[in-house]
Amino acid sequence: MKRFLLLICPAVLCLAGPAAAQTVVVKAARLYDAKAGAIVTPGLVVVDKGKIIQVGGAAPAGAGEVIDLGDATLLPGFIDAHTHVTGEAGADWRQDFVDDFQRTPAEVALRATEYTRRTLLAGFTTVRNVGAGDLVDVALRNAIAAGKVVGPRMLVSATAIGTTGGHCDDSNGIRPGVLARPAASGVADGPDAIREKVREVIKNGADVVKVCATGGVLSMSDEVDSAQLTQAELDALVDEAHARKRKVAAHAHGAEGARRAVQAGVDSIEHGSFLDEATLALMKKKGTFLVPTALALEGVRERYEKGNLHPDAIPKYLAAARAHAQAMKRALALGVRIAFGTDAGVFPHGRNAEEFHLLVNLGMKPAEALRAGTLSAAQLLGVDAKVGSLEVGKLADIVAVPGDPIRDIRSTEHVAFVMKDGQVVKRP
Repeated sequence: MKRFLLLICPAVLCLAGPAAAQTVVVKAARLYDAKAGAIVTPGLVVVDKGKIIQVGGAAPAGAGEVIDLGDATLLPGFIDAHTHVTGEAGADWRQDFVDDFQRTPAEVALRATEYTRRTLLAGFTTVRNVGAGDLVDVALRNAIAAGKVVGPRMLVSATAIGTTGGHCDDSNGIRPGVLARPAASGVADGPDAIREKVREVIKNGADVVKVCATGGVLSMSDEVDSAQLTQAELDALVDEAHARKRKVAAHAHGAEGARRAVQAGVDSIEHGSFLDEATLALMKKKGTFLVPTALALEGVRERYEKGNLHPDAIPKYLAAARAHAQAMKRALALGVRIAFGTDAGVFPHGRNAEEFHLLVNLGMKPAEALRAGTLSAAQLLGVDAKVGSLEVGKLADIVAVPGDPIRDIRSTEHVAFVMKDGQVVKRP
């Protein structure tokens, strides 16, 4: 039986097996230097006990294993700074609505293990999950870290925080009395109540605080660009989060809500569809990251064209889609810091790497897009001392793509090799 499993299930055994103790040499024709933003040749990384001990040069004598990937490029493990790995849009928004009422937290968590597996095999070794119900993301993070579930390293926000009737209010658009507000709801109004919510989500295990500063495309009964927290509320939220050494990610499509969030000191603006010159200039001055989530709009477009979008979301999607490219163009012209994030879950998990070519289409150079999905995202998440570039002393998170991704950015969508923490989880 063991022999049979080895023949038909090598990928499963690679995913589930213990990390190799021996020194491993990973070779390829090229290597992407995330710090320099350039391709170097040839590519060679030596790994021992889950960490990188050599980059470049000749392979050391007596290495336990040499993995030669040929005409490929080695890159740091990809990082997605905006995911929702606890769910995924289906083929019918009405059925999705029903499923939200019928699925237990246990079922949601079990389904999510497939989404985390797909994400890792697509080359994403680290993700930031910005919003989940029932603390499922906290449980996933812990199970992955313990080696019980296959998936990327996770930083999580647990429950996202927002105001009554706002984008982060799960009962938004549902008639009064149908839903009781859950105990772990992120809804709060007023600076003091907002502070309490920040303390609560951190107590429940959040690595990062997520706030909904404006309306959203897929939420009901709110305008996509409406500002949903006062300046005093945002000031209190950021002050409390930073005091407890947590970064803040602000969902913000509209310029006014985003400007308030940036003024309060959030670490990133997510989406940014309607950002104006003044808000972007403030982001540049303060060093605030923009996480464009271009793939989210692509995923919503696909649903719209298939007739699978709630009628309330259609005008909001069309408005955001028209404005997003212009906002991104302004951001690049001003030199606003960009970090890679997709909003995975709006579209099927595992497609995350499509964001790379969308960033290039929006005006980024391929090398800049690669940095956004590696070192820049690591800097936003505060984990750049451990991941984000192929450097001695960092964790051995390595992916390989065919050819040269600077020449063909879409090669990132065809990851052939994945190593996380020195353990091979996918190989040709």
